[in-house]
Amino acid sequence: MKKANLITKDGWNALEAELKFLWKEERPRVTQAVSDAAALGDRSENAEYIYGKKRLREIDRRVRFLSKRMEVLRVVEPDPRQEGKAFFGAWLELESEQGETQRYQLVGPDEFNVAEGKISIDSPLARAMLGKAVDDEVVVRTPAGEQLWYVNQIQYQPFED
Repeated sequence: MKKANLITKDGWNALEAELKFLWKEERPRVTQAVSDAAALGDRSENAEYIYGKKRLREIDRRVRFLSKRMEVLRVVEPDPRQEGKAFFGAWLELESEQGETQRYQLVGPDEFNVAEGKISIDSPLARAMLGKAVDDEVVVRTPAGEQLWYVNQIQYQPFED
């Protein structure tokens, strides 16, 4: 399955900040550390040099990935016509059959973080929620089986606790 090329403004800002940090701060610092370690002589047994070179490759790989990925991403801002329905960027309060409530935001695959309540638009739960309204019952098919959810709230701003 191809992943969606959508991202929220907050998600875009986070990727942009990571790219800037890696390129402007982390890479120059590691480059200097490698240079300093290389000046110490024998590089074959120099742990700082070997680790630094490895870290530089990791940074360069991530910078390349972020640069290419950001070229194809499209920032999606909520549209007032979406109000009352679940679409990309929406914050949802869902209730399970057992009465447990969960809060999620439907986000792009580059910014999902279940611990923060952000689920990918490509996930089975998010796909099932698209276009739904408050008080809808939604059956979600997951690898673990079917789950029934009730939509309690939909909004395009984070929930206030």
